Formats: sequence, C-alpha cells, structure tokens
Amino acid sequence: MAKKRKRRTRYTTEQRTKILAAAKSEGLTATAVQKRFGVTPVTYYSWRRKSGIGKRRGRRAGAASGGGSLGVRVRGAVEARMSALLPQLVEAEVNRYLDAALGSGGRRRRR
Repeated sequence: MAKKRKRRTRYTTEQRTKILAAAKSEGLTATAVQKRFGVTPVTYYSWRRKSGIGKRRGRRAGAASGGGSLGVRVRGAVEARMSALLPQLVEAEVNRYLDAALGSGGRRRRR
C-alpha cells in the first residue's frame, strides 16, 4: 500500500494573525490550538516567534536582560566569583574521584 502524503495547508497572513490573537486572548496551549484550528504546535510556535509574541509565560520583563544596572552588577560579581572558584572545585572533585577509583594516589605512607 502506498504511503499517504500529508497535504500542507497554506495560511494567509490574516488567518495567522487571527489564530495567534485567539490563542493569546484565550490562553490556549499549542495542543489546544492544534485541536481547534488544525495548526501543528511546531507551526504555531514558529508563527509566534516570527510575530514577536514568542515570549515565555511567567517571565518578567527585564529578567532575561538582567533587570537593569543592579542585575548586571550582581551577575558580573557572581560570574567573577564562579570563575575564580570553578577551577579549584573541579580539581578537588577530580582528585576525590581518582582517590576513590585508584586508591590514595601515593598520599599514604607505607610502613
């Protein structure tokens, strides 16, 4: 039996706009949009991204950008501190693993 090919539906700009507006105003999920309008979730998210309304729910405005100068300073301080600590932490963990896997690594003195 021959494989059926899916027929691609073309949506006009007006149809896309109406679907996106309805989804936003009613708070529809991608699955709900698919059930109601027949638009696949991939297509729906693509339209949202292209239209500029692809922001994630629950995120505050400015949260992604650091929230202003204080956020930028705090982020910079945390990154600097982590950059200083990370090599020491990695080295300690690697040594701990090697000691457990291979023995004490020559630290113990034999009697």
